[in-house]
Order: sequence, then structure tokens, then C-alpha cells
Amino acid sequence: MVAIALVLAGCDESSDPRTIAPTGSLQLGVIHASPDAPNVDVLVDGTNFTTDVAFREARFITTGAGTRSVEVQGKTPGGNVSVIGPVDIDTADGDKLTIIAADTVANIAPIVIQEPAAEVAASDVRVRVVHGAPAAPMVDVYVTAPGADITAVAALGSFSFGEELGPVTVPAADYQIQVTLAGDPASVVYDSGTVPLAGGSDLIVVAIENTGVGAAPVSLLVADGATATEILTVDTPASVRVVHASPDAPNVDVIAADNFAAPVVADLAYASVSDVLTIPAGTLNVKVVPAGAATPVVIDADLNLVPGTPYSVYAVGALAEIEPLVLVDDPRPVATESRLRVVHASPSAGPVDIYLVAPGTDIATVAPALSNVPFKAESGYLSVAPGDYEVVVTPTGTTDAAIGPAAITLAAGGIYTAAARDEVGLGTPLGLILLDDF
Repeated sequence: MVAIALVLAGCDESSDPRTIAPTGSLQLGVIHASPDAPNVDVLVDGTNFTTDVAFREARFITTGAGTRSVEVQGKTPGGNVSVIGPVDIDTADGDKLTIIAADTVANIAPIVIQEPAAEVAASDVRVRVVHGAPAAPMVDVYVTAPGADITAVAALGSFSFGEELGPVTVPAADYQIQVTLAGDPASVVYDSGTVPLAGGSDLIVVAIENTGVGAAPVSLLVADGATATEILTVDTPASVRVVHASPDAPNVDVIAADNFAAPVVADLAYASVSDVLTIPAGTLNVKVVPAGAATPVVIDADLNLVPGTPYSVYAVGALAEIEPLVLVDDPRPVATESRLRVVHASPSAGPVDIYLVAPGTDIATVAPALSNVPFKAESGYLSVAPGDYEVVVTPTGTTDAAIGPAAITLAAGGIYTAAARDEVGLGTPLGLILLDDF
């Protein structure tokens, strides 16, 4: 499912050097809501309006009306690629224009919503809802007081991908937004819980693909003219996977909330990765113990799990200094690139340089992709062109391989994590723990 919404809503153009010469007032903004698209640049009349807009991020500006040429360019490892436009759009003074780039990257196409900007009374809220999730079927949308029985009320409306409902004006208050399969109010696939809608707001709500944790197929992206906020379905969980990266530690059990009778991870061996566990969000105490035992507790940590967020928890360091390394994962594939993350989990290696090169490359002739990486550091997700590579890890400032050359193949849309590790028992030879799509 894909949607990039260009929501045209205002900010002070006099303070922004990117403002295009006005011929009247046009409210212009960008919301990136495409689940498999890279970061994007947005051009108006061939000039950058805003750059490097990430998924679920919003930017806003007021610019000049008239005939405007709008183009969206995806940022790929090989350079920018136009994914929408340039599209010429005639606008009038006072217009608000919304362009939603819909469908997957391979089939992306704009949906255009154009209307005069509305003045909304301080006691009211104006809302327009757009179905921007192409894999979702026709649905009904209910906007009610919190806790209302939706089987006893009429839906706001029914719509399919690419269609919209509204705008409707409602009193400012607390509301509950629920989405069901069309004609079946018992089949709730999304429930916002209680959402306060502030008076004077003019909102565009886009149903987008849920790319995080949980079974809900969609979340709602709410644009208010200043920013965009994702509202997850109520009770959205988090997820956790555990990576055993302590080279002289035995097999371990992972205990949640002191339930030693039922480990959430049992008998995890060194250099192994657990299954992904779906866990209620909130604070969770976890303990790590030798497999089958209650003591000693070698790790005792409280994890603050944010709804919709996937985590990897690495047990790192020698057993005498073992500790948790908690990383936030991002399972969202990007169709135009491979995404590679490197984790330094080798307690013996010291700072390292990491090379990602074409097969057969002499690393003495190239610069490392990452330099002076310390123990417990991670690279974040690197945007890499799909293809065949070799990974070489060296002590910082040398070309002496401590790991590799290790051959890897990275596919478009793939997500990859490689963690440098010690040999069993500590020390060399070093190796890699491969995760995700490896």
C-alpha cells in the first residue's frame, strides 16, 4: 500500500528562503506516506520546495498561486528519480491543494484534491478522510463519541482506495475513529481509541499501510497544516527479538516479568537470534539467566517498549561485563534500494573500519564505508544499491582484515543487518551474525 500526500497548508513564506515568487496565496505542503518509497524531494516550478522528506514526515509552506508545476523525486543510491510529474496544476488565490501519490512505487500515480482554503470556527473541526491504502478493500469509517456502539449509528461513509470522504465539519471534542469492512460494523480493523480534535483545525486524514508492529492493516496519518501525526490502532503492541552476542556466555533463557516458569526465549545459543516476539507496549522487566536455571541473573533490565516499535536486544560483552544493547529496528522495505545496518558487537575487536566493496576490490585503494566504529555502535540503515558486495572489517587505520572478505548479495527491497562478533569463548577469529533478509 502506498500514499505520498502533498498537503498544501500554510506557514509564513516571508521566513523561508525557498518561497517561490507569489502571485497570490497558495497553501502548499508535503506529507510522505508511501510505505515502500525512499525519502523524497519536492520541486515546484523546477525549484526545490523541500528536500529529504522521510516516510510519515510533513512539511508546509505558503507560496504563490497560479499555474504551478509540481514534481516529486525519490532519492535513490544512484541519484534522484522522478516518481510523480512534473504535473502542471492551475491554482487560484486562496487555494489549498492536496496531491496524494498513490499505489506502490512501481505504479505510483497522483490523486489531486483542490479546494479553497477554509476558515474554521474556533469551536469546530473540519475533516477530510482519504483512503490511501491500495491493498485494503472498501471500508466504512465511523467517527463517534468515545465508546459509542457503532452498530447503532450510521457510518461517516464508505470508500475504496483512492476515494475520499468529506470534508465534514464537527464540533471540537474527543472522538473515536473506527474502520470496518464495508457493510460489517462488527469487523473493526482499526480503532483509534479516544482522539481529541482541537477547535479551529482543518485536517486531512490519510489511511496508510501499517508498516510497524501489530495486526491492523492501516494506521491514520493526520495532517493539521503544521505537521503530520500517525495514530495507531488502540492497544498496538511492540515487538522484540533477542540476539545472543556474548561470546563466553552459555546458552541462555530470557525471562519477562519474573515468569521463570515460562521463558519468552529458551536455550538461546551464542550467535543465535530468537523469533520475533509480539509484546504489549509499556515498561517490561527482562532477565537473562543460564538456560534452565534461575540464577545467576546476568542481565536485569527494564525495557520501555513504544507501541508499534520493533526492537532488537543484543546481549553483548564478555560474561563478566555482559549488558543489553537495545536497538530500534525498521522493517519497512524500500523498493528502490537495499538497506544495510552494521552492528559492532565484538568486545575484542576495538574500533574498526568497515568496507563494503565490489567483489575482488583491493581495500587499500578505497575509503571505508564506516570509519573508527567503536564497540556497541551501529551504522543505522544505509541506503545501498542492490547487487553483490564484499564486507571487510579491519582495525581502524589498517587494511588488515579481521573479518572477510565476506560475500553478500543485497536485493532491492531487502533489509539486512550484520553484527560483528567474537569467536566462541572470546577473541579471534572474528565473524558475523547475519539477521533479517540474509
